[in-house]
Amino acid sequence: MDDIFLKPFDSKAHEDEIYKSWENSGFFNPDNLPDTSQGKRSEQFSIIMPPPNANGSLHAGHALFVTLQDIMIRFKRMKGFKTLWLPGADHAGFETQVVYEKKLEKEGRSRFKMERDELYKEILDFTMENKSFMEGQLRQLGASCDWSRELFTLDDRVVKTVNETFKKLVDDKLAYRGARIVNWCPKHQTSLSNLETVSEERTDKFYYLKYGPFVIGTARPETKFGDKYVVMHPDDGRYKEYNHGDTLDLEWINGPVTATVIKDKAIDMEFGTGVMTITPWHDATDFEIAQRHDLDYEQVIDEQGKLLPIAGEFKGMKILDARDKIIEKLNAKGLLDKIDENYTHNVSLCYKCNRLIEPQIKDQWFIHMEPLAEPAIKAIENNEVHILTEQHKKVALHWLNNIRDWNISRQIVWGIPIPAKLCTECNEGFVDLQDEIKKCTKCGGAVKKDTDTFDTWFSSGQWPFITLDYPNGDDFKNYYPTSVMETGHDILPFWVIRMVMLGIYRTGTIPFKDVYLHGMVRDAKGLKMSKSKGNVISPMEVSDQYGTDALRMSLIVGNTPGTDLNLDLSKVNAYKKFANKIWNISRFVLTSIDGVNLSQKPELTHSDQKRITELNAVVSEITKYIEDYRIDLAADTAYHYVWHTFADVILEESKNSINGEDEEIKLSAQWTLYEILATSLKMLHPFMPFITETIWSKLPKKDAELLMVAEWPSPHTT
Repeated sequence: MDDIFLKPFDSKAHEDEIYKSWENSGFFNPDNLPDTSQGKRSEQFSIIMPPPNANGSLHAGHALFVTLQDIMIRFKRMKGFKTLWLPGADHAGFETQVVYEKKLEKEGRSRFKMERDELYKEILDFTMENKSFMEGQLRQLGASCDWSRELFTLDDRVVKTVNETFKKLVDDKLAYRGARIVNWCPKHQTSLSNLETVSEERTDKFYYLKYGPFVIGTARPETKFGDKYVVMHPDDGRYKEYNHGDTLDLEWINGPVTATVIKDKAIDMEFGTGVMTITPWHDATDFEIAQRHDLDYEQVIDEQGKLLPIAGEFKGMKILDARDKIIEKLNAKGLLDKIDENYTHNVSLCYKCNRLIEPQIKDQWFIHMEPLAEPAIKAIENNEVHILTEQHKKVALHWLNNIRDWNISRQIVWGIPIPAKLCTECNEGFVDLQDEIKKCTKCGGAVKKDTDTFDTWFSSGQWPFITLDYPNGDDFKNYYPTSVMETGHDILPFWVIRMVMLGIYRTGTIPFKDVYLHGMVRDAKGLKMSKSKGNVISPMEVSDQYGTDALRMSLIVGNTPGTDLNLDLSKVNAYKKFANKIWNISRFVLTSIDGVNLSQKPELTHSDQKRITELNAVVSEITKYIEDYRIDLAADTAYHYVWHTFADVILEESKNSINGEDEEIKLSAQWTLYEILATSLKMLHPFMPFITETIWSKLPKKDAELLMVAEWPSPHTT
């Protein structure tokens, strides 16, 4: 027996060495995998890694996805598949720029006082340094991905394909430039996707104001300066005396206005008085009403969140500072009807600075989503794209059936520049991949380069086919569509579904067959982790303290697909004890068989035959669980078998046989113990790769030098 078993298992003493042995073997690359006992590997299994943001350290959610995907890959590799797990790193546009802006603030600098090229270069250097750090953390977690194929979302191949997709969308009249409502962050000075905003329930005042003969309700009186349309439902009997297009002269905040009656079915007759004025520049619903009826509109609040000259004496004031003063003026003019002090509603905030989102009309690039959604809906309904839980399938279809045009423009420096020119006179936009357009093809005016960048989700939405080198790469031919997309359920609508839509649009084929969605990793009390709460658990620190195998098991056992998981350090410690149990089992077995020739199977006793039969059943059960994506149950089954059956029962019962004088019974027991140990190491390897590979390296008889390419256990004959 090797001397390493004389000491307790020390994860840190072995993990780096083991990972290097895997990486140096070349077996992370599917092209280098050895043949199996059945011959060459013919079936492919592929996963494209959701690229972690290259702007900082990995969090608990990253540790979970790495563990889940690594389990799937290791299992399929041992099952004889040609397995590709392709890693990547995400430049993460807005997210990374915000992180860097915080760094600038600490240094007393501002991105608004920097040249674009200077800021881009600084963020690039910052990102590449963090990217290298992040990749080291992926290795620490045991990720057996093919580093030779790694891709960064700003690599030339990515940029080229993203630009080509954009041009195709424009040519197919599915992308356009126009003035529409966007989510605008006054602090960061950019439009944001829905994912980059958070909804928060707040209790505010709700004001009922007299607007001529009507009473209107609003929580935002600061937007009302430009209101000159009063809207009601055409079926509301309370207002049947008013016809669409009627005009009324009335007194308003800064003097008399002429209001026009608009009848529209978007009005909720049950809300308030059933009448509202509209502010199309600062409200999405109001904008849509204005579009339907060809109404004009005017900006009231600027991009910094301050009132414009239309607000008269309130010009230049921040909206929250002006609100009470506006109400005072309305009250003085007799235009305040009443105030509801406890109005509960949801507001949209920037997810990075928690500033109120100010809807603004902006000229941006948008994508018509309905034509892209239709084939995606069919693929999901027909289970061509199989979303693992029915609940998440319903979420996906609901989102697709209620889809809106997508704003893909961002007013930031860090990201993929939109390859377009803009006319300085008519504001027309033109795709220009080769920088060839010198004047407007519509009016002949001068053109300038579009300074916006693509929404990160637009480029990452093309990730599966870009990484596999669409359209002519061998990887695309061999591994597309990929086998499974595993990611967090929170980005199902924003990323997974967009990958389905853009994948079908560009390639004509779905990007992946199965979708496995994991939940959020919370703290031991079930609370969301946040720096402000001080409850953030660093997976790397946990790995250092308890061992990566213990961390991986704690993330998997009890983790039903699609549900949130509480990460409790006492649970991690329990699996550290399990790792020690495996180590001690191995020491006992290897001591018991020391010097024994195990090359030939002996005649087994009845009890040993029964143990092998039980082992076969456990192998079959674990195999089926993994294939059905019940990885939680597979890990738990392996744990209970090794601890409670192998250690507590089989080892104890075998001691009499091993220490007895009957050589045939002794040899039967020794051979059986060794087979159960070797098989247990194989069963546990996808979940706990480091300790199992360490022990495997010390076994006297094995079917592969490295456990990671050993064949998954098949039923033993008894």
